[in-house]
Amino acid sequence: MKLTFCGANRQVTGSSYLLEAGGLRMLIDCGMFQERKFLGRNWEPFAYTPAELDVVLLTHAHLDHVGLVPKLVSQGYSGHILGTAPTCELAELVMTDSGRIQEEDAAYK
Repeated sequence: MKLTFCGANRQVTGSSYLLEAGGLRMLIDCGMFQERKFLGRNWEPFAYTPAELDVVLLTHAHLDHVGLVPKLVSQGYSGHILGTAPTCELAELVMTDSGRIQEEDAAYK
């Protein structure tokens, strides 16, 4: 078994962990970095190839745990995204709202 810390390592946001065991590659959370000092990390390449993941597990719907899921999908992940029903429902709202705010910020700047 191997656990790789892909985010929330030495900082608070950007929760993301790659668990590899028995041939399975599971990403636990795919969070956005929200601390100003680390915002640039949201545009860095993932530490893994998204298309090679078997499954994504969301622990809860905070942006720092789900915010980079759209990027993950746009870069080739097409598998299942697991979470409790409330987590999945809230994650969709959180990501939609975050996208709207980012579009407004880009238009303002």
